Amino acid sequence: MRERFHARLGALGARLGRMCAMAGQELRQATAGLLEQDLAAAERALSADAELDRARAECERAAQSLLALQAPVARDLRTVLAAVYCADRIERMGDLARHLAELARREHPAPVVPAELVPACVELGELTGAMAEDLRQLLAGTPGTAFARLNAADDRVDRLHEELLGAVTDPGWTHGVRPAVNVALAARFYERFADQAVSVGKRWDFVRTGVLPAVSASGAAGSRRADHR
Repeated sequence: MRERFHARLGALGARLGRMCAMAGQELRQATAGLLEQDLAAAERALSADAELDRARAECERAAQSLLALQAPVARDLRTVLAAVYCADRIERMGDLARHLAELARREHPAPVVPAELVPACVELGELTGAMAEDLRQLLAGTPGTAFARLNAADDRVDRLHEELLGAVTDPGWTHGVRPAVNVALAARFYERFADQAVSVGKRWDFVRTGVLPAVSASGAAGSRRADHR
């Protein structure tokens, strides 16, 4: 009985890992839509978000079944409850990618981001996409420094977010109000995606080790923010 339970618990972790991969792919598609005016990629991101929503519901049903049928205690209970929390946060990562895709679709065929700010947004897309992969590895229990990489990437995302906000609020900004709002929204969506990833990583690392991982000042703030939509 216990072997079966732990097999189902492992399958639950695998579900979360697949959700991370889905969120990362959705983000990459949304980024292509946003920065390359690729409407087809934006539409694929929107379709992928619906799939991620279904994956979250399946994950929650699996967790509820474990709670109802196995009555886990101690670390096992902590793992199941953490899985429910993480599924919600990963689904939220998908929602944030969806917002990027919606922004791209709304402005198509016009560019969302002025040319001089595209490099910063490209870096945001690369960083947050890599965070989804690091999170997948952390959920899979892959040895290494996945959480440290998540935290370092989150710090860089925060700095890029601030840089972009500084650019659109600078008195020398010449692109008008609508592009400024669009850039600020896009930067915020990337920043929140990163916050959610750190929040999931922190919760799962605690489940695995029983020790809260150290985070930088900005990372800790991001994790606190990530508990709220």
